[in-house]
Amino acid sequence: MLKALDDESAGSSAARRPVELDQQSVGRLSRQDALQRQAMAEAEERRRALQRRRVQAALKRLDQDDYGLCGACGEEIAPARLERDPATAFCVDCAR
Repeated sequence: MLKALDDESAGSSAARRPVELDQQSVGRLSRQDALQRQAMAEAEERRRALQRRRVQAALKRLDQDDYGLCGACGEEIAPARLERDPATAFCVDCAR
């Protein structure tokens, strides 16, 4: 999972580069489109960074034998919830 996130991040690095102002080749609307694509790529990178931190935290809990226990109340997290999102740190009640 971490490798996949790293690969996605590397593959989208060009989309996050600053948009250069070149009045000759890029019109106003094209520049706005480029800025919007850049903003979306940056938002996606933030999402990947957050997911990476969640996965690393889950791996740490696994190493400490705390995996599957709610980080707030200490109760067991439902197996179906962990199956849906293995990086979840809270039971349904505490997540609300």
